[in-house]
Amino acid sequence: MDTQPKSNPISGLSDLENVLNEYFGKKAPAMPESIKEIIVKFAPWITLIMMVMLIPAILLFLGVGAFVMPFSYLGGVTAGFSYTVTFIFSLVMIVLEVMALPGLFKRARSAWKLLFYISLISAVENVLLFNLGGLVIGSLISFYVLFQVRELYK
Repeated sequence: MDTQPKSNPISGLSDLENVLNEYFGKKAPAMPESIKEIIVKFAPWITLIMMVMLIPAILLFLGVGAFVMPFSYLGGVTAGFSYTVTFIFSLVMIVLEVMALPGLFKRARSAWKLLFYISLISAVENVLLFNLGGLVIGSLISFYVLFQVRELYK
């Protein structure tokens, strides 16, 4: 019989969250409380405004993107793969962002977790696309901000 414990993806994400919180939330230089409060107060509104402004672009992206995706491989496997990965990951991140929005207004920890998942998905996308700059800079900034404001979400 197999005596090794089964790995649980959810506990793995919790472990990763704890490690990142240790470095970005506790050991990193603390962001001033006033800045944290401004971020938590205005971020949902900015997100909502951007989503409303981007509705036509999102619909165009979904409609035209789904049609164009098979043809993207005519530009080569690399171009097609990049387009497909970007399309799928962007779609997942948009859905998670829409799901998180109501909780962001309520300062719910579940909404914060969705933002954490979006940051992780973005990091995975950057790894798959070999986008080292986006991976390092984007991930560092998003994790720093996320874990600095984490305590304000209950």
